[in-house]
Amino acid sequence: MIRNMSTMHSYEVIVVGLGCAGVTATTTLVKAGKKVLALEAMDRVGGRIRTVPFGDGVVEVGAEWIHGTVSSPIYSTAIENNITVVPQDITFNVFKSDGTPADSELLNDLVEFAFEKVGKPPKEFTGGLGEFITSRLMEYVKVKYPNLMNDQAFLSEFLELMNLYINNHESSNDWNDVSAQSRYTELEGHQHMSWHRHGYKTFFELMLNTYNNGPGLPNLDIKLNTEVTQIIWPKDGADVSVVCADGTTYNSRYVIVTVSLGVMKERYKTLFNPGLPREKIEAIENTSIGVMDKIIFQFDRPWWPKQGTFFGFFWKTEDKKEVPKEDYWITRIFAASNPMGSRNALTLWTSGDVGKMLETLPEDIVQRKCMELLRKFMGKTCEIPEPIGMIRSTWYSNPFTRGSYSYDNRLTTQNPNARKLLAEPLRDTHGFPRVLFAGEATDLIHFSAAHGAVDSGYREAMRLIGNSKL
Repeated sequence: MIRNMSTMHSYEVIVVGLGCAGVTATTTLVKAGKKVLALEAMDRVGGRIRTVPFGDGVVEVGAEWIHGTVSSPIYSTAIENNITVVPQDITFNVFKSDGTPADSELLNDLVEFAFEKVGKPPKEFTGGLGEFITSRLMEYVKVKYPNLMNDQAFLSEFLELMNLYINNHESSNDWNDVSAQSRYTELEGHQHMSWHRHGYKTFFELMLNTYNNGPGLPNLDIKLNTEVTQIIWPKDGADVSVVCADGTTYNSRYVIVTVSLGVMKERYKTLFNPGLPREKIEAIENTSIGVMDKIIFQFDRPWWPKQGTFFGFFWKTEDKKEVPKEDYWITRIFAASNPMGSRNALTLWTSGDVGKMLETLPEDIVQRKCMELLRKFMGKTCEIPEPIGMIRSTWYSNPFTRGSYSYDNRLTTQNPNARKLLAEPLRDTHGFPRVLFAGEATDLIHFSAAHGAVDSGYREAMRLIGNSKL
């Protein structure tokens, strides 16, 4: 039997993408009594959050923590449902490239000072985040550790480590790619709350009412493995058509698009018909999304020091010079950590261009070189066994994410309205929003964070619920 390739279905709203923004928009609309179809290109719900059973529990291949507790919709969801989330202490236990322990107290003090300065430059400062942090750090060292001013080798080695730390924080390739005037604003409360053995996936199960085998939500159809290839939005007010890769077309009055900025950059020219307005195209092209990747190993037992869960790698300049060119990438893995959801797993962190390249390297090479790295830094103080499992994140090469999260680049001060334009809906000739946009990159001050994505999904759902035409 030949399948009808243009089967038509009708819904009040179609949501494209089921990460934090899409799930929040979907559940908000369904709870308001709307009939919703949610389309997800991947084979799972969660977007850039991915909880995987590993070791003796679970690990997070994507977002690891709830960042802040005050006014956090994610933290509130956990607490309201009696799910414990626990703070993780990310104080560094630092090792040097000659295998000896570093002065962790000093290094943590400098790291803490540097992070306090993020987002606090004077308005007239136009440089990169790295330039700003470096200038403030040098002032701090001069006053608190004057003897260190004579140790230029240490200072430059520390700034290298700090650059990598900031890159993992921002998903950038270099800390001077990030604007010192970034508008990201932290929520109050502990910045590293872990879902530990529950896993971040619990958030989606709670939202979609599938936790503990819950029945799900009425008025909601979810289709996984359903890639959207075109959104046709007639300006005259007719229904919007969503065309999928399998040939199926779905119709609805409104569509909320929640794909990542990386996917938007790659597909905006073909995804929308008619095309996007110039201002939105410029906002897409001028806003940056970076890469933060993880390599996670499983061991038959935890072998790392009991004190602390974060182990930093402090390269001595002379040791770094001895690393063969083809292995340069190992110098860009700045730390390893023991995730709270699995006692015998260890996560290695990297970002930027090296993260992209690492996604393409053969698995055996990545494992061998990472184990050499761990033994170089920690082998003198720990007996390190061979791993029995490995998982890698592939946020850049994944065609449905094309990156980890957005950051404010050096063009931010010239394009102050870019994120607002990313969030601007496409309106018909009557002025009604027909295609709406959500996702972390569209949030003005909480971009890059899961709670920013959640807020954006709620924002767009409420834009429709507040519209009496719906």
